[in-house]
Amino acid sequence: MAEVNYTEDSIRSLDWREHIRLRPGMYIGKLGDGSSTDDGIYILVKEIIDNSIDEYVMGNGKTIEIKVSDHKVVVRDYGRGIPLGKVIDCVSKINTGGKYDSKAFQKSVGLNGVGTKAANALSSYFKVQSVRDGQMKTAEFEQGILTVDHPVTETSQRNGTLVTFVPDDTIFRNYHFIPEYLENLIWNYVYLNAGLTIHFNGQKYYSENGLKDLLARKIDAESQRYPIVHLKGDDIEVALTHGNEYGEEYYSFVNGQYTTQGGTHLAAFREAVVKTVREFYKKDYDASDVRASIVGAISVRVQEPVFESQTKTKLGSQTIGPDLPTVRAFVNDFLKEHLDNYLHKNPAAADALKRRIEQSERERKDMAGIKKLANQRAKKANLHNRKLRDCRIHFDADKSEKALLTTLFITEGDSASGSITKSRNVETEAVFSLRGKPLNCFGLKKKVVYENEEFNLLQHALNIEEGIEDLRYNRVVIATDADVDGMHIRLLLLTFFLQFFPDLVKNGHVFILETPLFRVRNKKETIYCYNETEKQQAMRKLGKNPEITRFKGLGEISPDEFGKFIGDNIRLEPVILRNETSIQKILTYYMGKNTPERQQFIIENLKIEKDLVEEEVEVYA
Repeated sequence: MAEVNYTEDSIRSLDWREHIRLRPGMYIGKLGDGSSTDDGIYILVKEIIDNSIDEYVMGNGKTIEIKVSDHKVVVRDYGRGIPLGKVIDCVSKINTGGKYDSKAFQKSVGLNGVGTKAANALSSYFKVQSVRDGQMKTAEFEQGILTVDHPVTETSQRNGTLVTFVPDDTIFRNYHFIPEYLENLIWNYVYLNAGLTIHFNGQKYYSENGLKDLLARKIDAESQRYPIVHLKGDDIEVALTHGNEYGEEYYSFVNGQYTTQGGTHLAAFREAVVKTVREFYKKDYDASDVRASIVGAISVRVQEPVFESQTKTKLGSQTIGPDLPTVRAFVNDFLKEHLDNYLHKNPAAADALKRRIEQSERERKDMAGIKKLANQRAKKANLHNRKLRDCRIHFDADKSEKALLTTLFITEGDSASGSITKSRNVETEAVFSLRGKPLNCFGLKKKVVYENEEFNLLQHALNIEEGIEDLRYNRVVIATDADVDGMHIRLLLLTFFLQFFPDLVKNGHVFILETPLFRVRNKKETIYCYNETEKQQAMRKLGKNPEITRFKGLGEISPDEFGKFIGDNIRLEPVILRNETSIQKILTYYMGKNTPERQQFIIENLKIEKDLVEEEVEVYA
């Protein structure tokens, strides 16, 4: 073997923008096309807004204006504005930030402004403009490279900073912003900063009551078993109630940052609620009964927080700050005093909470026998589970950015399962094969999950029996044919998830796989089309008499072709629950009795190809 010289020439030093563009995952997690809440394009938006929020927290500017179109983002705040001589450095030099050695910034979101540099480097166009005391400085960049350095000019505009950027479509392929994701992001900012006004695409967002307003938006008054408990202290705010749905639902924040994967503060909150409740009622309730159907939110402020990634989605800090108590002790002590006081002062709420806990206890005991048998069956099946073709990396066990790509495809039929199994990425993509149509579980009790072998095996494959903290795959993708039967299977699976594991949907883990309906090709080129419009465009592009194939089912797509649709170019439609409608109302509407209104709605709103016959629609409806 030839000897390789290891000299100074072997070491390559990348400049800041090259490094970010070569390793974007280190700065913004996964790239994605915008179909997931944790995709990189939302992290870029967040990094820019975070700087404006820090200005507000410091007492500068009560309004932020945000405009987002398909590809362009504009953020304008009315803070102090970046010092004019440092405008270029602040968005293009790593370790340049206004927050070092400043007590005022001890509990801010961003420290050294790396996020702004990432947004600059990963944008095809980036403009920063700062206004300070009648003077304005503007600079423009492309992919992090300064293209126009405008001289300082006089202006009558109010102080503040304006950032405009267009994410680079060579890095974020086929990306699009989903308005609901941005709306949730903006609501969280106003809940955590009572008194702040954000104008987003012409609409006003404002909150007076912080986390109490957040929960009121997430759970309607009819579903609350007792009024929302809202507790505030120095560096901590908590809100909680119990509803009627299965599962636990939490929203956790650190220094104004939404920690989607929780961390030490959320673990402490869950533990402290159980401990306080047990002590108040002087009963050793099972922790799962206390937390069943809880909807809660916690926000803490921590000095020098340690997050488990640059995207700040999970808190790793153990203490509130130097020489201060641990996060666990801090949260525990706060709830022990304030939640206990609340329950003593509000006997009606305390009574309603007790009834909710005892209802969960009865349901759990009622299920115990069937659960034990089902779990024994599942344990045996897991040793040679023919329904599951697993992958190597799992979301609950792996800390790398690859874990964000872990996907479980739920398919129906041997041919579709076979195509996906052969073409998938065995590192991050698993396949679960259904046998025909799953059971319609609308209105059934949770023990059906254990009585029905298929549901039980799916629950075990996902590892969600005790909640979604140990979810094995970040994305759960329903992959069915785009015909009437496929649509019905899709609805039945969504009913299962919404009925028994709503937090899986609410936390943005469930998707529908979009697969092409047409293949248009000539001897030189093949184009896959997902709708009629794309087909017409492809026909115009390829010219005279291209060959057109209509895919009627996933099984017709060869494994080689399938690989192109579930790799980097995967198209996923997220299942988004809008806040206006309760899950029970949705399920009653879609899966309840066949009312004429419901039949008409489905017939009018189902996307059906022209060559599907009329009677199939009637069968489905």
